[in-house]
Amino acid sequence: MKIQQSTERNSVSFRTLFNFFIPLGISASLVTISHVIINGTLARAPNPAVVIASYSVAMSLFAIFERCAVILRQTCATLARDKHSFKLVSRLTVYLLSAILLLSLIIGYSSIGELFFSQILGVKEHMLGPTMSAYRVLMFVTIFSGIRCLFQGVIISNLRTKWLTIGMAVRLIVMAILSWVILKNGWMNHGYVGAYIFLSGMVIEALVSVVEGRQIIKKMPTKNSDHPIVHRSQVNKFYLPLLLASLIAVIISPAINAVLGSSGKAEIAIASYAIAFSVLNLLLGFSSYIHQIVINFYEKDAKIVHRFTLIFSLIPTFLLVGIAYSPLGVWVLQSIMGVSGELLNQSLLALKFFIIFTLFFPWLDYVNGVLMLKGQTKVMSFSQAGNVIVTIIALLCVIFFLPNGGGLIGALAQSIGVMTETLIALIFLRRFLNKPIFGFKKKKIFQQGA
Repeated sequence: MKIQQSTERNSVSFRTLFNFFIPLGISASLVTISHVIINGTLARAPNPAVVIASYSVAMSLFAIFERCAVILRQTCATLARDKHSFKLVSRLTVYLLSAILLLSLIIGYSSIGELFFSQILGVKEHMLGPTMSAYRVLMFVTIFSGIRCLFQGVIISNLRTKWLTIGMAVRLIVMAILSWVILKNGWMNHGYVGAYIFLSGMVIEALVSVVEGRQIIKKMPTKNSDHPIVHRSQVNKFYLPLLLASLIAVIISPAINAVLGSSGKAEIAIASYAIAFSVLNLLLGFSSYIHQIVINFYEKDAKIVHRFTLIFSLIPTFLLVGIAYSPLGVWVLQSIMGVSGELLNQSLLALKFFIIFTLFFPWLDYVNGVLMLKGQTKVMSFSQAGNVIVTIIALLCVIFFLPNGGGLIGALAQSIGVMTETLIALIFLRRFLNKPIFGFKKKKIFQQGA
């Protein structure tokens, strides 16, 4: 028996997948706009360098904790198929968010936090106060993000993905209005103001998700006899490997920045990599939800899911090739992002090496979706660890042969890491095809041609 059981294989239309997937992709892309609103507001502060820096450092710690909360979306979308299984995932959410809040309070209101920011993240004394103030607000964003993701999992598994776009749109409107009011009244003087804008948007998005999610939960059966998720340990076995994989992935970014910082023209190397990576993230926004297509439709029609992935996996690559190898890329970086000179050339070069990343990432998300559907999330910890190890090895090798390589050092190393992670995940997936999941017998997952 599979996590998402189906008594028979039903054909799924391409239009159904499209209608399900596009709202998810739009909501993922709109996330970028929310950060543009905040950064644009912070940039208008009397002392923007201090304000932006304090907010950015606080965000770096926030991002680690939010990773733990965001994977509740995949957990709930995969496991919650009746009121009983949703209750099990909800209990996990309560424990997780309580632990995050407790740890965040310790960091935000004790000398431990001051030591962490000053000694680990290297925050200077004059920046310590503003950074701590910003984090004291951002830690509550994590809580509402976790609540949002819990109910979004239910929304996604019931194919109501338009509500993710609606929630994100309302969030952006609220954030834009609040930003306008703050600037109009001259209140933009601290980094924590940006954190409050972020918090207000997240609360609104969480509220929309809770309202719609609760309506769906009311219609769920109390206990579906065909659904194998009946114990808390089953939820933990699914979630904890995802958590471990997410925490392992945190190592990649500081490792890349550390190596780039020791390269020739370190400032150009770090900046060009950051610019290229921001463009990459924008293009891969849609691909980050391919796993949801697999979770919700693979059991019904594996062939159409495979074909859909094949088509959409090529779009980021084509777009990135167009940006990296045509005048369009120069125009985008110069006119929209304000990049010029050597930084422009180095950013374009880094983008060319990120093409490898775009070729493999959609298929990594596809394979991970199958692993989640089959309950084999522990594989993702191994594949992510392989990514980190290979990325670090590649970083050291590339900088040895190309010490003045600039942003391409990080782009090439990270692309090789993602390629490795994809291959490891695929190898493990085939190895575990005939293993029982949660003690239940299952069929081979590739029997319909994926």
